[in-house]
Amino acid sequence: MINYYEELPQEEQRKVTGVIGQLYRQTFLLERRYDRKTKRYQINKDYYECGKHLEFIRAYFAIMDIEVAENSQMGVIYIRGEQVMGEKLPRLATLYILVLKLLYDEQMSTVSTSVNAMTTLGEIHEKLGSYRLLPKQPSATEIRRCLALLKRYQLIEPMDILEETDGSSRLVIYPTVNVVLMGDDVRALIETYTEGDEEYDESGI
Repeated sequence: MINYYEELPQEEQRKVTGVIGQLYRQTFLLERRYDRKTKRYQINKDYYECGKHLEFIRAYFAIMDIEVAENSQMGVIYIRGEQVMGEKLPRLATLYILVLKLLYDEQMSTVSTSVNAMTTLGEIHEKLGSYRLLPKQPSATEIRRCLALLKRYQLIEPMDILEETDGSSRLVIYPTVNVVLMGDDVRALIETYTEGDEEYDESGI
């Protein structure tokens, strides 16, 4: 493994090191990401760089007992395992992920040519309300923090500026949400939240 890395040109070594760091920090690498400036999906060079050296990167993470998985159909490379310790999500972020997964599945059942879906904040809050999961409207600050967190982990991409948190604010739902939660997981978590009328708490779940 060490020989493989040392035999790479210095510039290629730098790229591989960068990809490993990015994958460890963000959990996911997407093949295509939405660019708000061009309003188009752009190729993510790091995804292909990772794919080019995938066996080496898998061996590298295996030392830490972390698996590197690839779903070429969805265009996602990601890490998983007990050693992948994500930060504790606030309750609002968890609820958003649940709804994003539901919306993603609904749209994918009718679209066969895309792996990305779109929604709005209004649609998310409407869905939360229909499941009685959002007793009161969160503040604009809470919403911005939540969206920034989900963007960092590449679950969503705001199509409008992040400061705008009205109902018409548009979001791309990345296929990574399909890796985070399976359909059965969503239903089980929703049942957990709806079993009692617990009061909304920004501090966490």
